[in-house]
Amino acid sequence: MDDKKSKILTYVTGIIGLIGFYFFVRIVMEGDDPIIESADLQASILSPFIWFAIYLLGATAAISVIFSLLNMAKHPEMLKRTLLGVGVMVVLLVVAYVFATDEAVTDGMGKVIKDGEAGSVSKWVSALINYSFILGAIGLGFFLFDFVKSLVKN
Repeated sequence: MDDKKSKILTYVTGIIGLIGFYFFVRIVMEGDDPIIESADLQASILSPFIWFAIYLLGATAAISVIFSLLNMAKHPEMLKRTLLGVGVMVVLLVVAYVFATDEAVTDGMGKVIKDGEAGSVSKWVSALINYSFILGAIGLGFFLFDFVKSLVKN
């Protein structure tokens, strides 16, 4: 990164930090108890801080996605690998959905919980739980493989 862009990035980061520090000082000056007890105080102090954080998160996510897409457009081989990875993730999601149940969600006593009726929502919840298990097992497998490989090298 050239020196001019680095300076601009440093200034933007400093401004964001100062805004965050301003909100921090406002919250500390009021104290915990008054903020907890007063809805008006929460609206005047916490709400702007929360909106600032939401806007900052959205801007960060948008910048990340835009620069990732630009980088993939510049490097077609990276685009091919990314599309292959997304395809594998979709296949794993389909496998998780196929093995998911659409039974009603029950508590420890076997009673159907509120809004836990059998149907498509229950099937998607089960599918995403299965998907998490599949991805976790794959991640654990790669971790163990890398661990064993590093033990063999030494």
